[in-house]
Amino acid sequence: MRITGYKSHGVAAAAALVNAVTSTGGDDSADALRRILRENEFFWRQFRDDDAPDFRIWGRTLRPFFEAERVEDAMALLNRLLLQVPMHPHLADHEPHGLHMHYAPPSSRLPDRFRATTLMNLAELIVEHGLTRTGVCAADGCDRVYADTSRAGRRRFCSESCANRTNVAAFRARRRS
Repeated sequence: MRITGYKSHGVAAAAALVNAVTSTGGDDSADALRRILRENEFFWRQFRDDDAPDFRIWGRTLRPFFEAERVEDAMALLNRLLLQVPMHPHLADHEPHGLHMHYAPPSSRLPDRFRATTLMNLAELIVEHGLTRTGVCAADGCDRVYADTSRAGRRRFCSESCANRTNVAAFRARRRS
């Protein structure tokens, strides 16, 4: 199973939410949370400002998954959450995704649908790739998380700017020695 297309949106949304809620300099305002939903093709127009606390709690809940260094720890967290998050999987066929799975019924509140989708997509990612595609940014001083849904799966930084800053620092250190 490939974690691309629709599935990658759930994985990317989970990482973006964790960063917004738990990282230094993160923005967990209602507008920022709405933007995360929009950028990851969730039903962002259904977001209400009073949904924000539920999203913030979910972001804090998922942080340990991205910090996990052992697959057993990540599995334990996901398994516990799979028992807690109500799910009723069903097939959906709408634009722009075509035929795909939804993990909570359309009648569920948006935070519940978001929890179910991100949880299932993270579970599928770990089944397929273990912990090789998630983590905390490797740049010094950065506490943001990442989830790599690319074909190569070699990402270790939360952003290009962190990767570039680290590579430039390493290059300068080599030149000095």
